[in-house]
Amino acid sequence: MNAYDEYMKSIVKPMREELVQTGFTELTTAQEVEDTMKTLEGTALVVINSVCGCAAGLARPAVREALLTAENKPDHLFTVFAGQDKEATETMRSYFPEVPPSSPSIAVWKDGALAYFIPREQIENFEMEQIKEHLSGVLEQVCAK
Repeated sequence: MNAYDEYMKSIVKPMREELVQTGFTELTTAQEVEDTMKTLEGTALVVINSVCGCAAGLARPAVREALLTAENKPDHLFTVFAGQDKEATETMRSYFPEVPPSSPSIAVWKDGALAYFIPREQIENFEMEQIKEHLSGVLEQVCAK
């Protein structure tokens, strides 16, 4: 690993931990994504994380808050890190090919298919509270038992 990779690894460590501490399983390789997605049952929230300011100030806090307050929570929480774990991110995106790549973004998966997607465009110019409410509403509908 070169000096740049080491530096970036140290920079993104707290960004990764923010979601992991919330209960997310981080998928860092294409194989982990494949193994997870082909056996996945029920509902899942997938966050495509990134180093940008809208991930730090909006997406991750909104996801955390939505999960704290949601009555209907997904069965599984997963995250991939765009720009860091490139193969894992590409593989995850291959499960929803109809959606243009964007990061950060939030995918809600149900019964083997993409049920809802919140792209960067619905994150970066909104308040954290608006994103939280948007995601909370989606979780209430998609994750209802």
